[in-house]
Amino acid sequence: MPFPAFHGEDPAEGLAVFANDYQAYFDRACDKTLQRLPLNPHWAVSTTGNIRSFGPNLKRANISADVACTTAKALLYADKTGGWQGLSEDDLRGLEYWELEQAKLKKQPKGPELTGKIAVVTGAATGIGRAIAQKLHAAGAVVVGFDINPAIAEALSASGLEGVVVDATDASSVKDALARVARSYGGLDILISNAGIFTAGAHVEDMNDDNWSRSMRVNQDAHMILARAAIPYLRHGFDPSILFMASRNVPAPGAGAAAYSVAKAGQTQLMRVLALELAEAGITVNALHPDAVFDTDLWTDEALDRSAKRYGLSVEAYKTRNLMKAEITSDHVAKAALSLVGEGFRRTTGAQIPLDGGNDRVI
Repeated sequence: MPFPAFHGEDPAEGLAVFANDYQAYFDRACDKTLQRLPLNPHWAVSTTGNIRSFGPNLKRANISADVACTTAKALLYADKTGGWQGLSEDDLRGLEYWELEQAKLKKQPKGPELTGKIAVVTGAATGIGRAIAQKLHAAGAVVVGFDINPAIAEALSASGLEGVVVDATDASSVKDALARVARSYGGLDILISNAGIFTAGAHVEDMNDDNWSRSMRVNQDAHMILARAAIPYLRHGFDPSILFMASRNVPAPGAGAAAYSVAKAGQTQLMRVLALELAEAGITVNALHPDAVFDTDLWTDEALDRSAKRYGLSVEAYKTRNLMKAEITSDHVAKAALSLVGEGFRRTTGAQIPLDGGNDRVI
């Protein structure tokens, strides 16, 4: 682009002016052999002097940022040393619509399904959350993982894939982290609310207050805190989606797991209410109900062996105790999550999807 967009308090007005100016610039070429580029600026300058770059993916946006910064520095230097003179419109068009440059642009691949999307995944340091974050990133999204575990910084560390230490139960921490995502990448399109814990099993008559309250705080309250803070950003997102990671314990609870089951049921009810509240804004809200996902840090070999013995099963039999006799892995959950926030489920909201290999009590 030969010039940036300029805007004041209303960016939309600045973008509209840019589109009109660029169309006029193109029309002055009077060349019917040229195909006009999209009316999207590569960078914009606000009245405060701040610069913001744009691109279909993070790599292209970073290139635009480099060009914008270099151009701004050159203009400032030239102004201080006697002024500057830009190229003529004909010369600018000659560069922008150079035949080989056009051929290169036309050959650029469209990119993966989620190219250009910004996603946040909570509980992303390990297990299901980490698998989802990596799967979304591989599908083209810029992904920021939140987790209270400091290991998140190393677990997600690549271009367009970063981890941030966030306490999901701390409203201020969540709000600040989401604001940072919006400032760094331009917004939010996908929210995967996955953070959770499984407190010690206990029957209700033996339940202590801490067991109950911890589960409610992390498995229920944290999801409301996150959704409440994210919704203002999602309202401006592109095909925005929220996905809650719930549990098979919602449709088929088990004795001795009241703290977990009740919290997950509340989380699922939150999902249903949000689906009603946000449908008009085009935000889809759904829930996944995984069961028996054992390839996570929560399940050590000792814990698996202990649980299997409680059911009188071998570890392998315990891991496949569903109707399909199939093991459920974090990768299976990640693939399902990718589908639910992708184009295939763009017209689905308020849904509860089981991912349990088939459970007779659920069915």
